[in-house]
Amino acid sequence: MANDDQKRRAAERALNRVRPGMVLGVGTGSTVNHFIDALGRSGERLEAVVASSEATARRLRALDLPLTDLNQVPGIDLYVDGADEVNAHLQLIKGGGGALTREKICAVAAREFICIVDAAKRVPVLGAFRVPVEVLPMAQSLTARALMKLGGMPELRIGATTDNGNVLLDVDFGHILDPLGLERAVKSLTGVVEVGIFATRRADRLLVGTAAGVEEVTLPAG
Repeated sequence: MANDDQKRRAAERALNRVRPGMVLGVGTGSTVNHFIDALGRSGERLEAVVASSEATARRLRALDLPLTDLNQVPGIDLYVDGADEVNAHLQLIKGGGGALTREKICAVAAREFICIVDAAKRVPVLGAFRVPVEVLPMAQSLTARALMKLGGMPELRIGATTDNGNVLLDVDFGHILDPLGLERAVKSLTGVVEVGIFATRRADRLLVGTAAGVEEVTLPAG
């Protein structure tokens, strides 16, 4: 079964967690687009919807969903987003679509964060997908040198500008054995706006679309 069908299965399963009156956060990417389409068909009455990117906002607006700014609500009840990679600890690499900063803000603001992926995104160790890092333009070279000192091989994503007006460096760190430590190290660098490792704020629930259906994974409390 094609990955697109697996993505759709995971996205439609996530709709089961949506309740009337929620403030819903919506991520960015091809899997999330399936979720948005399903949400539009559902007719679910939500209090508000917060988008993690301009592309997602346009899609939500086209379906007449109650789009709002995060600053206008006290928080997000449920945030649904995809990932480029996810490990057994529900730590993620995100940002292939360039929306990592707003995605992380939404995840941190959310009571529950559901990650929806197809089976190919599940990995034993993070790092085959290069880590996106959003950087202030004037610090591009400075930050790239600092990333190399951390053991990374950064590459500028040509022609890419984030919704925040910044550039993206895609960094090959090889196998990431300590996602939490690397996230903190990269985030501490001058010029870095955000890093696409989601380990400090990992997913609470993982929905994996497979050829046989949807596998649901949660971590034990604590």
